[in-house]
Amino acid sequence: MNKREDYISWDEYFMGVAMLSAARSKDPNTQVGACIVSQDNKILSMGYNGFPIGCSDDEFPWNRDGEPYDNKYFYTTHSELNAILNYRGGSLEGSKLYVTLFPCNECAKAVIQSGIKTIIYADDKYAETPAVRASKRMLTAAGVTMIPYTHSGRVIELHL
Repeated sequence: MNKREDYISWDEYFMGVAMLSAARSKDPNTQVGACIVSQDNKILSMGYNGFPIGCSDDEFPWNRDGEPYDNKYFYTTHSELNAILNYRGGSLEGSKLYVTLFPCNECAKAVIQSGIKTIIYADDKYAETPAVRASKRMLTAAGVTMIPYTHSGRVIELHL
């Protein structure tokens, strides 16, 4: 008997983990997931966008509009930063970040400082915003490789 030939690729696997992580987000508008992977394809950490530990999902606002203290932007932690902060194993030097949405400028700083060298991203819908343009400028200057994820079209159904 020969081995199975229809198994998923590493990129499909890790982006799938990032997508599954995004499903943990309680944000009603934008769910983003991240998965950090070592050079030898071991998952190091995962994260999704949400409020910091101890800040209740029921007490802090999820609104996108309104006064600064009455919307989510001062309070949420992005998936990339959560994945970096969740890692407890030492250095992330040389690792890869799989993320469902291209990182903003603040997350780019954390990516660079943590030593992540490659970003594989599924969506870049904010490409023309100042935050993402600044992000790309810093990532390029720091030598971080940015790779758009190539969707395979494969459908994987989970019954949980």
